[in-house]
Amino acid sequence: MQINKENGDGIESWQEVTLVYNAALKQVQTKMEILNQEFQHVHQYNPIEHLKARIKSPESIVKKLKRQGFESTIENMVEHVNDIAGIRIICSFTSDIYTIAETIRAQKDIKVIATKDYITYPKASGYRSYHMVVTVPVYLSDKIVDTKVEIQIRTVAMDFWASLEHKIHYKLEGDAPEHIRNQLIECARMVMDLDAKMLSLNEEINQTSQERKGK
Repeated sequence: MQINKENGDGIESWQEVTLVYNAALKQVQTKMEILNQEFQHVHQYNPIEHLKARIKSPESIVKKLKRQGFESTIENMVEHVNDIAGIRIICSFTSDIYTIAETIRAQKDIKVIATKDYITYPKASGYRSYHMVVTVPVYLSDKIVDTKVEIQIRTVAMDFWASLEHKIHYKLEGDAPEHIRNQLIECARMVMDLDAKMLSLNEEINQTSQERKGK
């Protein structure tokens, strides 16, 4: 694995890449934890089940740059790889996904630079998730580095499906037999139906609870 030391947005080395992207990841993760605590305090409800955060490995970054036709430089990493820092937010219900996305947009020190709604418009494989690419300012001793973080927001059921698809993709090197792909698509439909039923049931429970409190 070889990464050339050409500057990218003021970042000069792989060590600084790790520092800056880890700092950005911690900022976003802390913001989400505070949001969850606030919801618990104000609404007695946690929209976030759990968080998963990771920094992409150098090997994965190099492979992605090669697939996109770019040389493995720090400059190209910063410019063209949006998911060096990634955080996955797992929710109970689809309604929570959009609530969290809107809350992220409202944060003054977060800039949303791209969104992809794979829930309203799923991929052909059946993949469903809500993706955001944001930048957050990382304050170093001599500069401020606006750093990209990819945020994926999905339900528990969507995450379970995506985890299985990921394993199949790597174990079969992206060439799964047609009957396995078809079964995955069918499972995606089942996940979509389950999410819809769970959301409907939760809304009915909340309504019934409010009616009983009103008596």
